[in-house]
Amino acid sequence: MKSYTVAFAGNPNTGKSTLFNLLTGMRQHTGNWAGKTVITAEGTFTHNGKEYRAVDLPGTYSLYSNSADEEAARDYIIFEKPDVTLVVLDATSLERNLNLALQVLEITGRTVICINLMDEARRLGIDIDLKAMSKCLGVPVIAISARNRTGIKELLDQVERVADGTFAAEPLRIPYSEEIERGIAELLPLVEQSLGADYPARWIALRLLDGDESLLASLRRESLGIKSTISKEVSGHGATACH
Repeated sequence: MKSYTVAFAGNPNTGKSTLFNLLTGMRQHTGNWAGKTVITAEGTFTHNGKEYRAVDLPGTYSLYSNSADEEAARDYIIFEKPDVTLVVLDATSLERNLNLALQVLEITGRTVICINLMDEARRLGIDIDLKAMSKCLGVPVIAISARNRTGIKELLDQVERVADGTFAAEPLRIPYSEEIERGIAELLPLVEQSLGADYPARWIALRLLDGDESLLASLRRESLGIKSTISKEVSGHGATACH
């Protein structure tokens, strides 16, 4: 049976873990991230004859290095390279939730946006144009209610399309100020030379410009050979606030 890995990401209280529990049922276990006190949950589910390993990432508001939870979620997406990152958003708080979704899209286009709590949104008179969002973000956007178990098949169909490569993503690329874009352009070839093509070089360059020492430490731990030239180049730019 073909097997894929799906990472569940989302802000706290979006229903991410409710969806995870719904899909995996009793086929799950918990543990700790290596070297961290952060709890992780993993499980499995099947859809259309394919098996999926589900990883419930810590609930976070961003993928910056402000907490152990954020570092754990960030490192998993970058280094473990899940076949799909499923970003769960609260339909009643899209503006706040989209911050995390946009950060995930800067790392990987292998993403499905899941808008949960649609029952609550409808009760509040909130209407969401899913097609417009999908076109803007460049990845599938599906509305569900995990609590009422609606939209689940449609969601899993899109997860399957991204996992097996049927869907060709064109994720939104966020433009920054001229100064930051210039810094990214200078760092990009150095990052690509050090890491190769398997890592999100633009996003890593952006975080290095922001002086993200935690990311540098994670890269060193993964034995990716960050060259001293990168550190020198970053020092030359100074820590530019990118968020």
